[in-house]
Amino acid sequence: MMTIDEMKAAKKSLGYSVKDISALSGVPYGTLQKLFDGTTSSPRRDTLLKLDAFFRNAADRSSFHAPPAAGTLREDTAVYTAGEPKGTASLREGAYAYAADSSQGKVQGEYTLDDYLALPDERRVELIDGVFYDMSAPTVSHQLIAGEIFRTIANYIRDRKGPCVPAIAPCDVQLDCDDKTILQPDVFITCDRSKFHNARLFGAPDFIIEILSPSSRKKDLFIKLNKYQNAGVREYWAVDLKNKEILVYLFGTEDFLITYHLSDKVPIGIYDGDLEIDFADIMDYISWLQD
Repeated sequence: MMTIDEMKAAKKSLGYSVKDISALSGVPYGTLQKLFDGTTSSPRRDTLLKLDAFFRNAADRSSFHAPPAAGTLREDTAVYTAGEPKGTASLREGAYAYAADSSQGKVQGEYTLDDYLALPDERRVELIDGVFYDMSAPTVSHQLIAGEIFRTIANYIRDRKGPCVPAIAPCDVQLDCDDKTILQPDVFITCDRSKFHNARLFGAPDFIIEILSPSSRKKDLFIKLNKYQNAGVREYWAVDLKNKEILVYLFGTEDFLITYHLSDKVPIGIYDGDLEIDFADIMDYISWLQD
């Protein structure tokens, strides 16, 4: 286990604020303040375990960064190119700049649901706090994994005639019930059917899975993680094919973050572990692919 001094050094080298670490590790903000300013020299063991897991996971991921400060450049952002007509905007993956849509007088951070709905149907993007993020075409393995996860969940719910509804992307989720954010999680479960209306989900799902891709890692592991937690999502999984693990975030519980390997059977917390996703079986099923 890392020492407190090693954690302080990791915090500094990774560039995280106390607020960032609290949001991502599940350790209370006040506890972290006391730990990092030296007020507390002997924190509880469960606090140290959470922080140890957080810093080790963060150090292993070059894409796990603190959010940009206000007014700085946004990474992995799809932007409108200045001067192009509305509806023919150039959406570029991995762009590193704010760019105004001169015909509307808007910049990143100001786009709304109306702008999202006005995009051409072939453009797949997400809108997060008024910022457009391009979504690259998924690989075959990505789609097969998502499909197998969805099939397992849907069969479980249908067999038991449960009230919850599973869904698979692309399906719009108006997460914050405002006009600034529209997401498309890879797989999600919603147990309140009244949230479905106007061709989308209005509000937070109970359970979400995102399968990470090189272009989505930063967005899924920081931006969307925080959005999901703050919106009231109960459980969030990030399937990390690169590092061969599944990061399970159980929001609102002491076991905030649990890490599984791609060879594990992973229990779904909202079903108290009665439903499991057998990742070893899924990975064996797609082993012939060469994405």
